[in-house]
Amino acid sequence: MFQAFLKGLGKPNGELHFVGKKDELIEAKRTFRTLDGRDVLIIHHQGAFFAMDSYCYHSGGMLQNGDIEEFDGKMCIVCPRHKYKISLAKGEGIYKASDPREKPPVPRWYSKGVKQRTHTVTETNGDVYVRLSTESCWIDSDYYQGEKGKIARAKAEEDDAETPYADE
Repeated sequence: MFQAFLKGLGKPNGELHFVGKKDELIEAKRTFRTLDGRDVLIIHHQGAFFAMDSYCYHSGGMLQNGDIEEFDGKMCIVCPRHKYKISLAKGEGIYKASDPREKPPVPRWYSKGVKQRTHTVTETNGDVYVRLSTESCWIDSDYYQGEKGKIARAKAEEDDAETPYADE
């Protein structure tokens, strides 16, 4: 299934893709680019560049509009759709929960593992480049990429419109 999905996207070949001038990307803070058919968000935060798939792994929300906050010592982007927290550096999904067997229950941060595909950012002489991940395993954010991903995002948005959430 994954190989068929990747076929629709085109397999990343490890090439560097020019995404902009350093000063312009710093000023923009967040920049959207489509690289080899993959929608990527380039983020400049606290002096560093990060790149990840542009749509949240959970329900295809546009991460470009998410807040960046620190959780459990990790800088994370918070999906504006459902508040999922994703580490900028590794694409790790994190959440806070309590073990009800503990007395008293103490909230702790836990990892869901890597959920969001991240990409490598390099800067040379003021030019910024992204090298798409060549990791061959399925990562959840892959679902919302390409033409099939566009359909999945529209369906998720439609479902959200029909389902009110407690925190909205």
